[in-house]
Amino acid sequence: MPGPARRLRSARKAATELRNVPPADPVTGTAISADGTPIVFDRHGSGPAVVLVHGAFTGRGHPTLTGVATALAPWFTLFDYDRRGRGDSGDTAPYAVEREIEDLAAVMAAAGGAAMVFGGSSGGALALEAAARLPEVVKLAVWEPPYHVSPDAPDLPDDFGARLADLVREGRRGAAVELFMVAAAQMPPELVADMRASPSWADLEALAHTLAYEAAVMGPGSELPARRIATVDRPALVLNGELSPPWMAAAGRAVAGALPRAAHRVLEGQAHGVAPEALVPELLEFFVAG
Repeated sequence: MPGPARRLRSARKAATELRNVPPADPVTGTAISADGTPIVFDRHGSGPAVVLVHGAFTGRGHPTLTGVATALAPWFTLFDYDRRGRGDSGDTAPYAVEREIEDLAAVMAAAGGAAMVFGGSSGGALALEAAARLPEVVKLAVWEPPYHVSPDAPDLPDDFGARLADLVREGRRGAAVELFMVAAAQMPPELVADMRASPSWADLEALAHTLAYEAAVMGPGSELPARRIATVDRPALVLNGELSPPWMAAAGRAVAGALPRAAHRVLEGQAHGVAPEALVPELLEFFVAG
């Protein structure tokens, strides 16, 4: 069995070759959540279990976490799942963040029980909430959970999730996507208008109902749940991008500061839409050595 140093060197080489190596075929499975909702996942590789938690607008098969899963598969078993309401997973009403935590617990049970977890963006916030409740999360890595801890963060009303849900209920799914992108993701309105004309817009509208779920995960005003995070007394890694907005950097530092056993790293040349080859060496080093 190669030692950690050799494994890290191999992973860095694999990371640089991600775009040139076709991913191995994953094995698809289904976990049943506590409320009976089927949660579908793709399983990659073999070794200790790592569960990947997506942020807004993404699900299993998205290039970023598929790239992560493919590169880490020689060392770990990666579980890349569709959160409820997305892809092939079910969606049982009424929604609650607790149900999503139960979904993650079900995937972890399918992985054998205890698992390491990586969450990106609002998926990182969900992973933090889950780790505060699930001792089976043995290590936790997050990418830019978008909490609002500085004055330059987006100013979202406390009823932001309700507004998104109302738009979807009225059949205005495109308006919900646009509101989320402009208000929460700070995308320029003219760029969103151009996106409306692209073929991928229909895929975004298909996920519009899950945007209220993201708002629920983040909580009113996307306030940092520092007291809950402080209970996660396990090895943790918080990652930020050098080119991400300053408010996201502030959020990353705040999360790392609230976690009892966290390291914080900034990835050079990366923005919020991080490249998988930038994540892979950091995650491998953390999951191997912690």
